[in-house]
Amino acid sequence: MTQQTTDERPGIAAAIVVHEGRVLMVRRRVSEGQLSWQFPAGEVGPGEEREAAAVRETQEEAGLTVEAVKLLGERVHPKTGRLMSYTACQILGGTAHVADTEELAKLAWVTLGDIPEYVPYGLFELVQDYLDGALSA
Repeated sequence: MTQQTTDERPGIAAAIVVHEGRVLMVRRRVSEGQLSWQFPAGEVGPGEEREAAAVRETQEEAGLTVEAVKLLGERVHPKTGRLMSYTACQILGGTAHVADTEELAKLAWVTLGDIPEYVPYGLFELVQDYLDGALSA
């Protein structure tokens, strides 16, 4: 029996969707430890680009059609040990709603000042830097 390591599991792609001065966050039905609120995200499929996975997951989870604007960065998540990539996305169409009712409990458009209430342990520095600029503009 072999034990899976972080390197063997698919990476997770997260979409950072900013609209009208707020960022989209989703609450999972099953939290990963302290990670109850997070960005729309999911596993990168075989042969799939990280940015494409972020776009797909946003459609599947929140019903929004978005396009990838910029890969903000990646890291091994300190709480889950998973390789995470973060992609800034802009909305092309749709209205945000809980599209994947099995996976998500709810979603919220969060202001910069309210992010610590949703993510008390802080955001990945490159994501925080992006949001500092995008949400205070």
